[in-house]
Amino acid sequence: MTQRTVQTRDEERPQIAEFAPAVDIYDQADEIVLIADMPGVAANAVDIHLDRGELSIRGHVTPPATEAGELVFQEYRVGDFVRSFTVTEEIDPNGIAAEMTNGVLTLHLPKPSERKPRKIEVKPA
Repeated sequence: MTQRTVQTRDEERPQIAEFAPAVDIYDQADEIVLIADMPGVAANAVDIHLDRGELSIRGHVTPPATEAGELVFQEYRVGDFVRSFTVTEEIDPNGIAAEMTNGVLTLHLPKPSERKPRKIEVKPA
């Protein structure tokens, strides 16, 4: 995962780490399937937008509340997940569907029916 820190104007969250989630993309006959690893993100904390050929994914993570004491060393970082992709006209924007299971986002990008590969039947003459 790639990480960057973003300054915000929110005084309660002055710095937010942003991570680029690891993604697998599969080209299937009738759809493109995108699978993104976004641990700690709930289904209701994911924003997906398609605008002018750019598909953007953002997952918001709420840092866990802890009363473990004063932090003296930290390796585990909590942050939001952000990733963008360029999408061609080979995607039907009205049929896009998404599901989130255990921090894994699965995005279904259907191909328009006129773009789906099809077998042409040859009839004997």
